[in-house]
Amino acid sequence: MVLNIGIIGLGFMGSDHVKRVATRINGAKLAGVCDLKKDLAEKYAKKYGAKVYENGIDLIDSPDIDAVMVVTRPHETHEQFVLHAIEVGKYVFCEKPLTLTAAGCKKIVDAEVKHGKRLVQVGFMRRYDPGYVEIKEAIDNHTYGEPLLIHATHRNATVDETYDTSMSIIETAIHEADVLHWLLGEDYESGTTFLPKKQTKFTHSKLHDPQIITLDTKSGVHIDLEVFVNDQIGYDINCSVVCENGIINLRSPFVTSVKKGLHDSTYIPADCTERFKTAYDLELQAWVNGVLADKITGPTSWDGLVAMVTCDALAKSRDNDAKRIPIVLPDSKPALYE
Repeated sequence: MVLNIGIIGLGFMGSDHVKRVATRINGAKLAGVCDLKKDLAEKYAKKYGAKVYENGIDLIDSPDIDAVMVVTRPHETHEQFVLHAIEVGKYVFCEKPLTLTAAGCKKIVDAEVKHGKRLVQVGFMRRYDPGYVEIKEAIDNHTYGEPLLIHATHRNATVDETYDTSMSIIETAIHEADVLHWLLGEDYESGTTFLPKKQTKFTHSKLHDPQIITLDTKSGVHIDLEVFVNDQIGYDINCSVVCENGIINLRSPFVTSVKKGLHDSTYIPADCTERFKTAYDLELQAWVNGVLADKITGPTSWDGLVAMVTCDALAKSRDNDAKRIPIVLPDSKPALYE
């Protein structure tokens, strides 16, 4: 059986997923595309033999589309498309963030629970990265004892002037909010966001860069995260888990280094599509396999809600002089997500 997939949104991530679905995912066919830029939709439709849809609702409603991918920007549009997919009973993969508000995420959770079946997977691809998977296995197996601290960085080479202070959390730190929650297997107790006085000269008037985030879990694991989106060196993702009997460090997937001219250098990826290419492939293949088996197992709507509640607390801390903010989920986790 082949899964006919429709993709809504063909920007930076959408165009990457189009190529992935059309050329690298087994059991999948790129059947439809939709974007506000009609020429972009027509370009990919012609290249991969897909149908162009006038809008996202038409694509979701089409009997020729079995499952939907929502990769739209602005992210405000995620909510309406995901809710409509649930309403018509179609599986939907939604890139992060699930919505831009905790209330929106809760609405999706409630709709899915009412439907009585998991239909939504959220695009937290780091859970599929081989490095993070190895760290998760070591923590779960207590290979090095209990985790005590986590030091992490999320750095980008540069961003344009549409990227502002708030996006350092909701666009960037949201990945760590999810993957560290998943690694440790426990909820957060509280969080803070600190804006250092000293900033990089490469930032602009609407962006405070870098930012420092801390999170503490219910059991007392302390996390510090540097978010620096104009580091001028590349897409530099690091995670160091300090355990009782050892330290686990995330490594870049590039396995060679170069010694030349008195220097020993290791390549730093340019962006997320390069650094996490394998993770994106594994993520989408797992989703397709799950849909075909009528049982998806990836990150849930509840995970999307947890991440957004965390981001809301961090944003509140940022806007209140780094005050420590409790991270309180609206309800207990529904049985659907256990």
